[in-house]
Amino acid sequence: MAQPTFFRQPQRMTLAEVAALVGADLLDASRAGQSVRDVAALDEAGPADLAFFDNLKYLDQLTRTHAGACLVHDRFVARVPSHVAVLRAAQPFRAFVALARHLHADALRPRSSCGTVGISPSAVIDPAARLEDDVVVDPLAVIGPNVEIGSGTVIGAHVVLGPGVKIGRDCNVGPNSSIHNTFIGNNVLIHPGCHIGQDGYGFVFGKDGHTKVPQTGRVLIQNHVEIGAGTTVDRGSLRDTVIGEGTKIDNQVQVGHNVVIGRHSLIAAQCGLAGSLTIGDNVALGAKVGLNNHIHVGDGAQVAAMSGVKDDIPASTRWGGHIARPTKQWFREVLALERLAGTAKDARDRNSKAGEKD
Repeated sequence: MAQPTFFRQPQRMTLAEVAALVGADLLDASRAGQSVRDVAALDEAGPADLAFFDNLKYLDQLTRTHAGACLVHDRFVARVPSHVAVLRAAQPFRAFVALARHLHADALRPRSSCGTVGISPSAVIDPAARLEDDVVVDPLAVIGPNVEIGSGTVIGAHVVLGPGVKIGRDCNVGPNSSIHNTFIGNNVLIHPGCHIGQDGYGFVFGKDGHTKVPQTGRVLIQNHVEIGAGTTVDRGSLRDTVIGEGTKIDNQVQVGHNVVIGRHSLIAAQCGLAGSLTIGDNVALGAKVGLNNHIHVGDGAQVAAMSGVKDDIPASTRWGGHIARPTKQWFREVLALERLAGTAKDARDRNSKAGEKD
């Protein structure tokens, strides 16, 4: 019996259809009519499933797989068991994802979590708000005055949209999110529990108390951005906080005031972006990276997980460590420290043995 799932069961496809869809070569033409039901991991796939293999770390799973078909690179074709149909692809994982997107298009974008069609009767919508046709508003959402929402957008349950917020077409705002002082483009996906456009963290310090600095900027979110669950994005103080087109932000990330993030960057979970820093295009930040305020991360730079960054990072470089520095330097320092620690331990062992002889 198939396991229950929250997504639609896809229609079966023949291996010939799969090969045509993802641009792969089916090596055994006699198996063109063989069908697959779904995609699956190597160690869980059954005879009606298609898997992929592109890492020797999982060779044991490949040799023991029950998958009916497998996407592999040419260099691994000989390692596929004889009972598995081989689809040769230059980039097996990319081809696998293309098939998964085709089979499970409903998993790419959330719809109403309550099955709402149109506007829920319990939603509170100010008369001055303007909603285009085909907007879905789930129960208990609150939409303030002069809010504008484009067609195809879904507003989740308990969402609060403050006055003047603008949201484009085909967007999703997950349940229990709040958005204020923000303009959002098209095809933006905001997962549950996000808070966007609240005060930035700005104070003038003093021994008798700290004076709050007015935060009068906005948040600008461009097209095709995705923001993970529980993420917070502060509005700017004087300038705007900006998230560039196509950037993908993971869960529980803090984006401080006046931060500017370029296009198509990737920011993993629990990163902390201090105020007034800038991040270029196509930057990748690993999980738990912390960035100091007022620094610049150049286009194409990569920062390893759990790094603390206090200085500018040049474009197209890789940094890591605490405090972060170029990865080659970081690795050399780690190896030197390990060698030093090993030398010290050897010396202690020798001294201990000498003491035992005495």
